[in-house]
Amino acid sequence: MPLICDALERAGITHPFAIQEMTLSVALMGTDLIGQARTGTGKTLAFGIPVLQRSVAPTDPDYSEIPQGKPQALIVAPTRELAIQVSGDLELAGRDRGLRVLTVYGGVGYEPQIEALETGVDIVVGTPGRLIDLANRKVLDLSHVHALVLDEADEMLDLGFLPDVEKLLRLTPETRQTMLFSATMPAAIVALARMHMRHPMNIRAESSYENATVPATAQFIYLAHDLDKPEILGRVLQAEDADKMIVFTRTKRQAQRVADELVERGFKASPLHGDMAQVAREKALTRFREDKIKVLVATDVAARGIDVSGVSHVINYTCPEDDKTYVHRIGRTGRAGASGIAITLVDATDVHRWKMINKALDLPFDEPLETYSTSEHLYHDQGIAPGTKGRIAPPPAPAAKADRGERGERGERGERGERGERKERPARSRTRTRTRGGQPVDGGSPAEAKGEVKGEAKGEAKGEAGTATEGGAPRRRRRRRSSGGGQGGATTAEPQPTA
Repeated sequence: MPLICDALERAGITHPFAIQEMTLSVALMGTDLIGQARTGTGKTLAFGIPVLQRSVAPTDPDYSEIPQGKPQALIVAPTRELAIQVSGDLELAGRDRGLRVLTVYGGVGYEPQIEALETGVDIVVGTPGRLIDLANRKVLDLSHVHALVLDEADEMLDLGFLPDVEKLLRLTPETRQTMLFSATMPAAIVALARMHMRHPMNIRAESSYENATVPATAQFIYLAHDLDKPEILGRVLQAEDADKMIVFTRTKRQAQRVADELVERGFKASPLHGDMAQVAREKALTRFREDKIKVLVATDVAARGIDVSGVSHVINYTCPEDDKTYVHRIGRTGRAGASGIAITLVDATDVHRWKMINKALDLPFDEPLETYSTSEHLYHDQGIAPGTKGRIAPPPAPAAKADRGERGERGERGERGERGERKERPARSRTRTRTRGGQPVDGGSPAEAKGEVKGEAKGEAKGEAGTATEGGAPRRRRRRRSSGGGQGGATTAEPQPTA
């Protein structure tokens, strides 16, 4: 335990939260427990510290009794982002103990995960689907697990992972310690706990879920028009206390569109949704944590998996589907005792949905205030400087206008543009030595005239409409080819040189 405390102290974590105080003494004894607390209150360390403390480190003399390299603990999370966040907290707290933590999830190749399992790991954190796949491939052996944690169990129920979770539970020893953490306790989760847990202790850090919103988060509900939302968003991003922000949208396509709109307006933004490759999602989260981007536009896939410090605002670009989604979204700000701001933009068609959320959570926002990007109360509520616009970069010049301007300039120079302006022919270096009738021009040599006429005659023989005769008068030529070069061919009388 001292090694874990030292590692946490170096990271600035010295005081436990309520759920941690109530959980640690029970979990360290190996007792099954059900922990219920709202998001952002330190549940990860509430189960992470007991898991780390009760696992045998490779430097421990008793490690020889553990089957070489077999996982001692399993932590199941509903999303990739949450699995990555949990692994990061475990590695931070267990840095001095030397325990090997492996994160497994879908969307990436199997090979690195299989190689790590074959080399040996002590704690596995993963999503249900990939854990089942690795177990079916006989590379993940869960028969020696002494502790199993189900994090955000209600979210796993919502995502349809409950059958996979039950399979994983059956692959672990019956004598294991089981810890289940959830913000809500639906009937299916209660039934799961009764079937797979041994006399669990229930620990609840809040009196009721209805009051599960973060007290330190200021909430604003605005009735906004969809076409005006990008402008509202751009102005809120320039509020006096604005830092990093998470914008939640209902669909993946909307997340991409809003992120592109913000980038075009000059803001450092990135999308985060299920259509992105896993590498791209991890890169976006890393850049967000490192302050390289200020706005993350995400779908609900990220609502539970983002634990980033310094998030000043959460903006619901669209009204959440229900009260649970609302709680988990706005829980991304006001974390670990910090204050935050949550803004919800409600469409006219979603007013009824919002009223149901408002009633379920007993909030005082039954009638959303009609708001535009120019509304005075928006500037006052969010601390936006007067005269602020929703854009910090000039819009790019339309390509069509640029093309027309370029073509106009080319037309003035006499070049041929796309619409048929006349080209100015380059001047030829040679001079004319004959007339159209074949007579030499004054000052031109007969030889030049003869050569010019012969060249012209050759060209006319290939199909020009007329030719010259000896008298200089044009005559019609029949369009036929002769192999003998007699009467059937095109003939041209050469002018005789004058004395």
